[in-house]
Amino acid sequence: MSYLDLTISQMHLALVEGMVTPADLVKEAIAVSKGNKCNIFEATDFENALKQAESITKVDEKDTLLGIPFLVKDNYSTAGVETTASSNILNGYVPTFDAEVVARLKSKGAIMLAKTTMDELAMGGTGTSGHKGATLNPFDQTRIIGGSSSGSCAGVAEGIAPFALGSDTGDSVRKPAGYGGVYGFKPTWSRISRFGLFPFAPSLDAVGYFARSVEDIALLTEILAGHDEKDMSSSYRPVEDYLGMLKNDSHAKKVGYFPSVIKAIPDKKIIASFDKCLAGLKEKGYEIVSYDFPEDLLNALYPTYMIISCSEATSNDANLDGVKFGLKPDQNAKTWEAYMSDARTRGFSSLIKRRFIIGSFSLLAENQAELFRRAQKARRLIYEAMEKFFASCDYLLLPCAKGKPPFIKDISDRWDPNPNFVDNHLGLANLGGYPSLTCPLGYEDGLPYGINITGRQFEEGKVFQIGKDIENLTGLVNATVSKHGEGI
Repeated sequence: MSYLDLTISQMHLALVEGMVTPADLVKEAIAVSKGNKCNIFEATDFENALKQAESITKVDEKDTLLGIPFLVKDNYSTAGVETTASSNILNGYVPTFDAEVVARLKSKGAIMLAKTTMDELAMGGTGTSGHKGATLNPFDQTRIIGGSSSGSCAGVAEGIAPFALGSDTGDSVRKPAGYGGVYGFKPTWSRISRFGLFPFAPSLDAVGYFARSVEDIALLTEILAGHDEKDMSSSYRPVEDYLGMLKNDSHAKKVGYFPSVIKAIPDKKIIASFDKCLAGLKEKGYEIVSYDFPEDLLNALYPTYMIISCSEATSNDANLDGVKFGLKPDQNAKTWEAYMSDARTRGFSSLIKRRFIIGSFSLLAENQAELFRRAQKARRLIYEAMEKFFASCDYLLLPCAKGKPPFIKDISDRWDPNPNFVDNHLGLANLGGYPSLTCPLGYEDGLPYGINITGRQFEEGKVFQIGKDIENLTGLVNATVSKHGEGI
């Protein structure tokens, strides 16, 4: 039996009862990591992790994260550990401080093992654009795991750690979770501090994380949520007892779905499982509502997201110029323009350069009315339509993706000229700042697929309650590539 295949709660119980030690867990995690072939790591901190684990002699019942190993996406600042956001522009950059969420986890005794691969600067969505190449799906190494939080998802699915930090700007935690058969969550915007998370598009960005059960997601949310003086956009709202709420029956029982999205999914297995899930929830007392969300707004999701995110990224990443940190360009450059041009030419991939050009073009004074401001207006219309939906339903429930994870050979970094909203509907949660949870739903030909729950702002506890009901229906707890059930 591998203790690394357990949930956080199960692993904690084993540590409390002395069935395993933190050193045993870290040693096994290091061994599994070294044998991994999915291109999961940017940088490792194995030596320090083992030292920390060996210093822990006893774990008390109240120390829920003490001695538990975890992984961190490479766009979180980590003191003394190289942090590149999977981009050549940041090669060699070693931060002097920990991101707030990393610091909170360490303060509880959790042990950071490594930094994980991602799409470069969190842009891309497939886990294939990082400077170390594609991150592979542990269930089928010819396919993607999804992005941008690719390495973190793959590490949890592979059985290296029971949880991992990611970040979610459009679906960057929740879609990989579906492709990896794990639980992936993004909270309400502002619920968790983003201090130390490299910004991509701050109005959309959220700290996110992967785990193997709803209970573990609720536990992590209790630890990570709350105001942080270093991030004045973080909410002052009190943190609720999310674990306690899991023990209570939810009074929020109205579940809506968009039939236009369901009709656009070609995979009959996924649709059949989704229908079974709805039927199971109905038996538990939920009311199921078919809701006609405006299709023109669904079609606007992709262009709205791309214009806003590229525009914000262009501004946020202006400091990546080869002067302050990271890549050192041609030292013989005669002008600062030539120096910066060389740094950015060698430091950024073609995908990043294209996005910066789109963002800069959208922000030009003569273009703002037609592009950036128009995208902001579309976002407002999408938000208002979602608020209208949540006035009549407690939850939005939809499949995570339209089918199996794509083959790596079929991935292109070019924009889709005819985007399908079925590929982009998870972005609704980012445009509106809503909490959103992906749960594993089932398997097709050995490949996992998931279901996504989105709730009202700051109703994380209710999202976890229905998530727990879905978990009970599927039976998919602490599933990894080596140990999982069939689901619905």
